[in-house]
Amino acid sequence: MSDGVERSVKISLLKEPLVRRLCAVLDHSGDKGWRKLGEIVGNDRRFKVSSDDMEMCSLRVLQPEGSPSRALLRLMGERGCTTGHLVDYLQTMGNSEALQCLKPPALQVLIQPQSVAVLSGHNLRLSCAVGKSPVQYQWFKAKDEVPNSISPDLMISPVSLKDAGFYICRVNCGDAFEFSQWAQVDVMSADASCGIVPQSPEGRLRLVIQPRPQRLSVGENLQLECGAVGRPIPRYQWHRNGVPVPNATKRKLLVPQAMQEQHGWYRCEISSGSERLWTSEVDVVIAKPHVCLKVISVPEQLYATDKVALLIGNLSYKNHPQLKAPMVDVYELTNLLRQLNFQVVSLLDLTESEMRNAVDEFLLLLHKGVYGLLYYAGHGYENYGNSFMVPVDAPIPYRSANCLCVQSILKLMQEKETGLNVFLLDMCRKRNIHDESTPNIVLRVTANIVFGYATCQDAEAFELNSSGFSNGVFVKFLKRRLLDDEKITVVLDRVAEDMGQFDATKGKQALEIRSSLSERRALTDPILPSNGADMAHTLSRHWAKAHELPESMCLDFDCGAQIKLGFAAEFSNVLVIYTHIIKKPEDMSLCQAHVTDFSQDLDVDPKEMNRETPEETGVYFLSSSLPQHCLYTRVGALQKLKEELVFTVCLQGTFVSMDDDPVYWTKTVNISKPLIARLDLHRTMRRNSCLQTCLMP
Repeated sequence: MSDGVERSVKISLLKEPLVRRLCAVLDHSGDKGWRKLGEIVGNDRRFKVSSDDMEMCSLRVLQPEGSPSRALLRLMGERGCTTGHLVDYLQTMGNSEALQCLKPPALQVLIQPQSVAVLSGHNLRLSCAVGKSPVQYQWFKAKDEVPNSISPDLMISPVSLKDAGFYICRVNCGDAFEFSQWAQVDVMSADASCGIVPQSPEGRLRLVIQPRPQRLSVGENLQLECGAVGRPIPRYQWHRNGVPVPNATKRKLLVPQAMQEQHGWYRCEISSGSERLWTSEVDVVIAKPHVCLKVISVPEQLYATDKVALLIGNLSYKNHPQLKAPMVDVYELTNLLRQLNFQVVSLLDLTESEMRNAVDEFLLLLHKGVYGLLYYAGHGYENYGNSFMVPVDAPIPYRSANCLCVQSILKLMQEKETGLNVFLLDMCRKRNIHDESTPNIVLRVTANIVFGYATCQDAEAFELNSSGFSNGVFVKFLKRRLLDDEKITVVLDRVAEDMGQFDATKGKQALEIRSSLSERRALTDPILPSNGADMAHTLSRHWAKAHELPESMCLDFDCGAQIKLGFAAEFSNVLVIYTHIIKKPEDMSLCQAHVTDFSQDLDVDPKEMNRETPEETGVYFLSSSLPQHCLYTRVGALQKLKEELVFTVCLQGTFVSMDDDPVYWTKTVNISKPLIARLDLHRTMRRNSCLQTCLMP
């Protein structure tokens, strides 16, 4: 059994595919089948099987898809039977076909294709790989071969609706062959209300189709549809009035001949792996037939022409106390805002020039009707009614010339005729005694401004003392309310009430809200792109580049080893690189792949590179979504990258024949400019709109 399943493994722990194959053989083996196995086991005093037990097993054939062999194996497993015992019994019976089930296949698929939901027009990639070469690959869609698909990766670019279906890969090596698992591909067209959905190579969950309100008469069919893209393929659960609808687990909810009691508020919970999001909630009205529906005054639906957000968290100050909460706060708000279809750029630890350039890029996206949200967490102060955000390179003491003035940025946003301007400032508002400047910034009277200050004037914003990672007080309560389908000021009012009940900061920190919002603008409002907005569309795609990750790649080395190089984003300026050994030569006793030789501009700690867990590298939020059994490296400060990101992958191997002395192979990898590096925030500050209203030395 050295080349098969371990003899000591209890048969109750055998994997389901193996049990299924074994039962199929024993159920149809006649005098060498399950009855003969039961007789032999019945004579073994350790696992005695009685005649009553055998009769119970035989009755399984009366059940749909019932298997007497499965019932017998379950009994044997409950009584402590191991794989070794089972092998001995099968050898006594002479059932070689059943014995073959317990041996590993000649080929073993190490990388299985994953089911995925994608948008029409994006790229589709399915991967399959085995730890043996040379082999031949052939992909199938259902029973039909996919033309020209003879490589480990099946690429369809661009993918269309007709490409939806089930795919499988066959791997051949001589006379031996093995099939991968089936992978379902769901292809859908995006709803215009969800705006531009950038492609995520890592398969993050994204909502692309929102359900729509319905007004029906009794007896008509109720149809609701939603959709999300992601890997693995998303799962769905519809809810009515907050209660799950039984058996409503598909993208499309169909209720034939709907009755009046089925009216209410519907929404769908969508999950993929560890990610979860909700659609918007829609009203379904079902009226009695032949009765004139009463006209109800419903507020006009408000729309955003686009939604963009810039989130900045400064924590690693050079000359001032370090902070903890901004990293956690920015990460969690990023995920929540993306569920609301905001295009979010999240950045950590920016210098003055980087902050100004990031704001410049953000301002370029703002056009008539756009919802713009800027969140800042870090050190700050307020003088004479003007708020200032402090960069990580601010000197001691700092003044307004070293910081960014919030009111200056807001004035520029007003000039864009945005539909909604939201500033969420998670910083102290104490007076800066070193700054006597009094900027005269006059804001126009508009009806689209909302300020959410984490604390009152001349007060501090607190972090919670914790040995681990925790939110600041403001975001601790904000994240519970941010997805509510309410006017943004109502949401913030409820956050203020929640904060007021928090004993730790009661009387010390209270949320202050300032608003000139006259319409019922909500962060949950759908997106309806304006006509003729070609420039806005182009700039929006430019902003979306800050989310684009490099494609995963396989590297082949001369020694015969193959590694996978993968990428993930913790923030828009923090990249995670991981290496995984796909195959190695049989005579190689140890094989590891390291990344090295990064640009000096980047934040890469040599002591925390190529670690066996993400946490050891300083990556704390992606552990559940990253593949296991890899070496991980965190690459920060991507906004400082001036050239394309080039680094070295070093493969280290040892061979028994060479007394385990290490041998090295290297490959140079160029992944262009990933994530925020594409926007060149490192450039010299321009005398542009942001600087014209922020005082300079």
